[in-house]
Amino acid sequence: MHIEPGVLSSVKLAYANQTAFITTSAFLPSLLRKPEKIIRTGLAALFFSILMQLFHAPIGASELHLIGASTIYCLFGFIPTLLGFALGLLLQGLAFEPTDLIHLGVNALSLMLPLISAHALIGRRFIDSSRAERAPLTWRSVAGFDSIFYGGVVTMVGFWLLNSSDSTPLAQWGWFALAYLPLVLLEPLLTLALVRLIQGQPQTSWLCRFTVVNPLHQA
Repeated sequence: MHIEPGVLSSVKLAYANQTAFITTSAFLPSLLRKPEKIIRTGLAALFFSILMQLFHAPIGASELHLIGASTIYCLFGFIPTLLGFALGLLLQGLAFEPTDLIHLGVNALSLMLPLISAHALIGRRFIDSSRAERAPLTWRSVAGFDSIFYGGVVTMVGFWLLNSSDSTPLAQWGWFALAYLPLVLLEPLLTLALVRLIQGQPQTSWLCRFTVVNPLHQA
């Protein structure tokens, strides 16, 4: 989902960075009101960075990454995951790929906007604490979440490529989109397994304290 340096003009980069800043700023007050969310955001960024470094490969028009969207979302919650994506990209740029910092806003939006959509359409049904009754966590529901998220990522990459100064063959974007299908099918299994594992720990453990898995229930 990375956009390589030089693909977008400086003006378009400025618009993307401004939009990413506004999006991030809109959710910061909620984070600051609950200090435990700050810790969960740091853990989400760390988990995201580890997964990204474990597997990444150039595919078609961009790169295929193991993002772990539904896993991080179910473990740490919506806002920590959203801000953890931006923080994780920043940390990876500083530590491994300084050239990626040029497109920090672009790459952050490519993850944050799909996450907002997946949360609003499906995720909040099983993770939102304000709901009187949460939907059960099943492979189908998590796969639906991942379908929206990764579909959004693919769409965002296509959007950036359409706005680039160089034309990209449609087939390359198609191969990139197709490469995410295994993640949509397999990532829910990882999510369900980790949720079950953490729920089996003592309530006083740090795993339960700094995650949001306890109220979730699997069918």
